[in-house]
Amino acid sequence: MLSASARLLRLLALLQARRHWAGAELAERLAVHPRTLRRDIERLRELGYPVEASSGVAGGYAFRPGRALPPLLLDDDEALAVAIALRTAASGRVGGIEETALRAVVKLEQVMPARLRQRADALRTTIVPLDSIGPVVEASLLATLAGACRDQLGLRFAYTDIHGAATERAVDPHGVVHSGSRWYLVAWDRDRADWRTFRIDRIVPPATVGAHFAPRPGPPGGDLKAFVSRAISVSPYPTQARIVLHAPREAMAERIPAAYGVLEAIDAQRCLLQCGAHALDQLAYWLLAFDVDFEVLAPPELQAHLARAGERARRGAAGGSAAGDSAASVTPPQGTAPGRATRPPRMRPR
Repeated sequence: MLSASARLLRLLALLQARRHWAGAELAERLAVHPRTLRRDIERLRELGYPVEASSGVAGGYAFRPGRALPPLLLDDDEALAVAIALRTAASGRVGGIEETALRAVVKLEQVMPARLRQRADALRTTIVPLDSIGPVVEASLLATLAGACRDQLGLRFAYTDIHGAATERAVDPHGVVHSGSRWYLVAWDRDRADWRTFRIDRIVPPATVGAHFAPRPGPPGGDLKAFVSRAISVSPYPTQARIVLHAPREAMAERIPAAYGVLEAIDAQRCLLQCGAHALDQLAYWLLAFDVDFEVLAPPELQAHLARAGERARRGAAGGSAAGDSAASVTPPQGTAPGRATRPPRMRPR
């Protein structure tokens, strides 16, 4: 049995971990009688924690917004993660909150135990952020979208697509994903009756929050990151390829960011790459620059293009080729040095 104080801390951690708990489930987790649980809830309320109780079949307990921010309970890893996230925000990745994030991380580190403060100091002195890559999103918009995903609230917003066309969108938001250079919202588009990915920097604030919607199964595949990766690296491009790379997936993942291709392990020594580009010669140059054996499964045009390019290279290595040869060439993308390409030639996530 936990002591009363330890039980309160455990109860607080559970309430903060999930938006709603059934009373019976919460009492079972704490191994206490429902009457004891009700008394503990009252103690939390007296300490300033806004815990609401509801009755009926779906009744239970939940945190609700209060008049003031009560103390939060963080374990060691959570506190360290918050400190790292605040440091990242202070570096300018999310616009408009740099100074606020810096003030918050100072307050957090002041109350950290010595063991955590040492780890945070080590991270602070070793992580040196470069200039921000990609567009900066508004912190208030990002918070609105993330809150709507969490609380399952519908959204309406103005959106400008890649072609510059402005539309009004009504969606049921599911999650927010960061690709490394851009933020994306994954949502069910009500008008199109399908899952869509929206670049958050193309959403025109403010986004209007609507009513609660019934949750539905997530996007195809169930993995938000994989869904966004496919949406921005494969689907939008006229040339789409499936290639077996004779290298472990872990090794190729270090060279191919998720924004530029989808990697799936085949076995310990091979992986499947799915990617897209605007032209065959770009894909061919990229593949050859990897210096990894590969097999092109699709499209057939890429197979033929590589065969012609390989024959041309063979003739060149043998001492030259006839002038005016009409065989396809492999032209490096502008700004890419031969032998150094490790990403798709596009190099610009959508």
